[in-house]
Amino acid sequence: MSALLAISRAIDGVSERIGRAMGWFILAAVLVSSINALVRFSINRSSNSWLELQWYLFGAVVLLGASYTFKQNEHIRIDIISSRLSKATRDRIDVIGHVFFLMPLCLIIMWLGWPFFLRSFAQGEVSSSAGGLIVWPAKLLVPLGFTMLFAQAISELIKRIAIIRGLIEDPHAAGASAHGAVE
Repeated sequence: MSALLAISRAIDGVSERIGRAMGWFILAAVLVSSINALVRFSINRSSNSWLELQWYLFGAVVLLGASYTFKQNEHIRIDIISSRLSKATRDRIDVIGHVFFLMPLCLIIMWLGWPFFLRSFAQGEVSSSAGGLIVWPAKLLVPLGFTMLFAQAISELIKRIAIIRGLIEDPHAAGASAHGAVE
């Protein structure tokens, strides 16, 4: 189990670094949006590429930031129900949810997403909007984001099993979720 926990720590490290980088992407999206609005209203000019860049940055934040959100235990759950269950029951529900719902969904989207990206890349697909950007980087975000989420699901599964076995403490046991309910 110690080798699996080492793998989990490595996955967590990657998710942490990428998640923190997404903060810079948010700043970039805000700057692009602000500059685009200033130019549009001050000199009545606009560019589809600026608008599409905002979309790409937002897509990157959502798709690449999902694994970080999951690692931080800030993902969506029904706290009003979860808070009424015992810790052991919540842990078992997490294991079942990871194995039977999250991981298969990630695999399906990865399976469908890579050819979606590869076709776009091979064709050199460009936006149909005048002055638009190349499309394949945005399409790459889908399988890449779900690959990262799948890896983080493996990490969370390893940690949850270790917690159930009493090998490690739950790092989120004393903390509260973003909604204030104690986990």
